[in-house]
Amino acid sequence: MKKYALRDSVPKKVSDALKSYHPIVQELLYAREITDSESAEKFLNPDYDRHLLDPYLLKNMDKAVKRILKAIKDDEKIAIFSDYDADGIPGAVAFHDFFKKIGYQNFVNYIPLRNEEGFGLNNEAITNLVDQKVKLIVTIDCGITDVVEVDFANKHGVDVIITDHHIPAKKLPRAFTIINPKQKGDKYPEKFLCGSGVIFKVIQAIIKSGKVEWKDGQEKWLLDMIGLATMSDMVPLRGENRVLSYFGMKVLQKSPRVGLMKLFSLLKINQQTVTEDDIAFMITPRINAASRMGIPRDAFALLSTTDEVEAGVLAEHLNNKNDERKGVVGSMVREIKKKLEDRDEEMKHVLVFGNPEWKPSLLGLVANSFSDEHNRPVFFWGRSFDEAQDKEGSNGGAIIKGSCRSGGDTDVVALMEKCKDIFVDYGGHKGAGGFSLLQENIHTLEERLNQAYLELAAAGTDGKAQATIDKKFSLDDVSWETYSHIEKFAPFGLDNPKPLFLFEKITISAMKLFGKEQNHLELKFKNSKDKDVIAIAFFSNGKNFSVPLEVGSTLDLVATMEKSQFRNFPELRLRIVDIF
Repeated sequence: MKKYALRDSVPKKVSDALKSYHPIVQELLYAREITDSESAEKFLNPDYDRHLLDPYLLKNMDKAVKRILKAIKDDEKIAIFSDYDADGIPGAVAFHDFFKKIGYQNFVNYIPLRNEEGFGLNNEAITNLVDQKVKLIVTIDCGITDVVEVDFANKHGVDVIITDHHIPAKKLPRAFTIINPKQKGDKYPEKFLCGSGVIFKVIQAIIKSGKVEWKDGQEKWLLDMIGLATMSDMVPLRGENRVLSYFGMKVLQKSPRVGLMKLFSLLKINQQTVTEDDIAFMITPRINAASRMGIPRDAFALLSTTDEVEAGVLAEHLNNKNDERKGVVGSMVREIKKKLEDRDEEMKHVLVFGNPEWKPSLLGLVANSFSDEHNRPVFFWGRSFDEAQDKEGSNGGAIIKGSCRSGGDTDVVALMEKCKDIFVDYGGHKGAGGFSLLQENIHTLEERLNQAYLELAAAGTDGKAQATIDKKFSLDDVSWETYSHIEKFAPFGLDNPKPLFLFEKITISAMKLFGKEQNHLELKFKNSKDKDVIAIAFFSNGKNFSVPLEVGSTLDLVATMEKSQFRNFPELRLRIVDIF
């Protein structure tokens, strides 16, 4: 069971400043440290023209725009080199569409293969582009650490403009120029744009230059892709990202992209009411599945095609690949469970499992599945051949790569920091991360991580903290009126989480498992008017909670409130977070 704390009440000074808003809205604004009416209005009612920042505030933007415009004017071939995930691919689609709309045709999109080429630029891809007479490469969501590769491009007469949002290393690539709000000396106010957000600022800047034919406001139709990426990439949905995700969701709900429309239809999602949950749990996984299964170009084709027949075929194809991916992940989970059953010793604080045959690209999904069930940190690894070592003349090397998840409240980055000497590389955030290490160190990984866990726990710095309840509610508060105030804060995501509500001493009136595999839980409660209040938990049979569940038992429930549109029937329900 998690520890919970009830959020402090709104101070009178803040309540007075926000007096035009409903008390629930005031409380949720205060929870987001929004304490004045101007900031509240900006958050609740974003304005596209007033609340998006000037793209030329980004360092080097003028230089980047001039180089791209020169390439267009001189009909130089441009390569859009994007990452292969649900940030890079939508950004690549947006830039592709922008070029098409201004009538520029002399460009190619390049998306590396995740398992074969790895992340970022690589010399083989650059050689391929040189052979195609490319003179300018514009990266999206990658490139900021590719020092050697940019030098290789320079040597072959190709300019590189890096657009990225990842943290730069000490040494920057000698690119023609770099657009990255996190680079030293950049004073752009929004530091947490995703990769697609950065390329959208480049598009805005090109339009603002006045050097291309553009119908005023037409770029708003690209926000379906930018919003999709922003909500997929775990960046804070505050500041400029709030604007991009807010309008991105509105455009997604009426986007004319045939690929999206076919995918929505296939997944039985009503496009007009699509939510951030639909994006996170249905759309994003299928885009990412393309790269995990070795076909990132197909995800790009689905989102960029204007052919309805091709869109239908690609939607089916990606859905099938996602099902295939689920099968592979499922077999890996079963293998881990079997290994766990075969262990004689007591379950460790940190679980480490691996197999040289496992694809590192799938391990995050396996870790997600496993960590929640066992409520503890998990580290899973597979093997990736390190091409760089081979090119340097050694025997090559088996680099172990993996993913980790907290499975609770433990800070996985803090764990890795405690034993950083065994890692080649590691990173992430409190709840999730990735790592790589030499094969010779894999045998000590579990021991070192468990020792690190005990050291952090002994020092009281294991990262376990109280989750904050926004408000205590009764079952009578579960109403459409209440929800109308909550939904003003959508789309929800990082730094703008769904509000948590506590329902104390409520009694289960009915319960069942549902779904094809009977792997989802539904509980029913009665409010004071004898009306049903439904609470659900996906991928739970109820046994993972600290109290037994049965009809007639009384419990405390922590949940969020949501509107379901299943089969186009609006239903207000609770999404279970914890029961105790």
